[in-house]
Amino acid sequence: MAAFNLNTPSFNHRKVLSSIKIGTAPVVSLPMLPQTLPDSTAFTINNTLSTLKTGGKFGKFGGKYVPETLITSLARLEAEFNLVLHDSEFQEELTTALRDYVGRETPLYFAQRLTNHYKNSEGEGPEIYLKREDLNHGGAHKINNAIAQAMIAKRMGRKSIVAATGAGQHGVATAAACAKLSLDCTIFMGATDMEKQASNVLLMKHLGAEVEAVDGTFKDASSEAIRAWVGNLETRYYLAGTAVGPHPCPSMVREFQSIIGKETRKQGMEKWGGRPDILVACIGSGSNALGLFHEFIKDEDVRLIGVEAAGFGLDSGKHAATLTRGDVGVYHGAMSYLLQDEEGQILGPHSIGVGLEYPGVGPEVGFLKETGRAEFHTATDEEAVAAYLRLCHLEGIFPALEASHALAFLEKLCPTLPNGTKVVVNISGRGDKDAAIVFQYQLDRLSD
Repeated sequence: MAAFNLNTPSFNHRKVLSSIKIGTAPVVSLPMLPQTLPDSTAFTINNTLSTLKTGGKFGKFGGKYVPETLITSLARLEAEFNLVLHDSEFQEELTTALRDYVGRETPLYFAQRLTNHYKNSEGEGPEIYLKREDLNHGGAHKINNAIAQAMIAKRMGRKSIVAATGAGQHGVATAAACAKLSLDCTIFMGATDMEKQASNVLLMKHLGAEVEAVDGTFKDASSEAIRAWVGNLETRYYLAGTAVGPHPCPSMVREFQSIIGKETRKQGMEKWGGRPDILVACIGSGSNALGLFHEFIKDEDVRLIGVEAAGFGLDSGKHAATLTRGDVGVYHGAMSYLLQDEEGQILGPHSIGVGLEYPGVGPEVGFLKETGRAEFHTATDEEAVAAYLRLCHLEGIFPALEASHALAFLEKLCPTLPNGTKVVVNISGRGDKDAAIVFQYQLDRLSD
């Protein structure tokens, strides 16, 4: 594989042609793997010495496409992760934090007026429930994972946390967890995202975090955060907030977010005596969707639906529909679907929901697509804003614009469903951070 210049390590990508198959052996030489290097790359090519470390695979997706310098650190992290999964003291401490600090369990709320909105002329339609992750401390599902990983970092003796954030929800969650556990915290955030999500930037700073502006958006902030981690592996901890990156990062995020689905199963039994029929979640990189879906993957009668950002439309070139329009490639240390052109250059994603603006998707999500276990659809900016306002007006709940994409798909889904179908939509975060964006969007539409 490409060798990294360790003075300025880069986690850019390469496109994988469909004719090339990646094995699952621990070390695989790939002299024929095509290399695509952006202008800003710090890669140097040395196919003779290059090797590919694999692990944490979901079919062909996932793995560890990283420089050798990181292999040992990732192995230590994986070992610690496996230990805490079976450590009763850690699990008890995490359970207490999730209950008393985060505020779990979050309600499974029956949206009566939204349900009525989708009834047909005969008064029939699905029953819509909202998994209220917006009610967590910090206002999003991100805290579930942030508090758990911060606990792992402290257990490993790390003093400093680095993280990247897009919409700012993971940044706020990480800053809060670090404040609680007395850890130094640096959050990398795209300069354009900082302008859009100024309120979350202020919250991070109030929580004691240092916020570093990065030219670009979330994908660029992620590269900078990983670079900062690589620069000091012995004292820093990279706290991944999305289900992407090299193993074990995607599995850790999914594991700590799976509390969402576990609670949903329990609450469904309490409310109607069974499982949900359909689960719906927005898809950026996949953390909130996997958190809801994972518990039900083996329940084949439960339909799993992910909704991506279609932005200005799939044919506009301004969207973040990775699974719908992407190809398989390697980016930020793992193989999955990416938005890329014919030469393998990353295409800049767009969504009015800043947290969905990532050109890739988690490897486990890619696997769910390839196997057909989950289905994936899209919603445009316009549809997401309409869904945001609809939930505000009908239920008095303002969802994040990211979650509004999932709500938007109800317009197409509900008319196709039998009466009484139990539909659960994951409200991954609250929408106070997006109120100004929605207001400006409405003003712009009026002026057109």
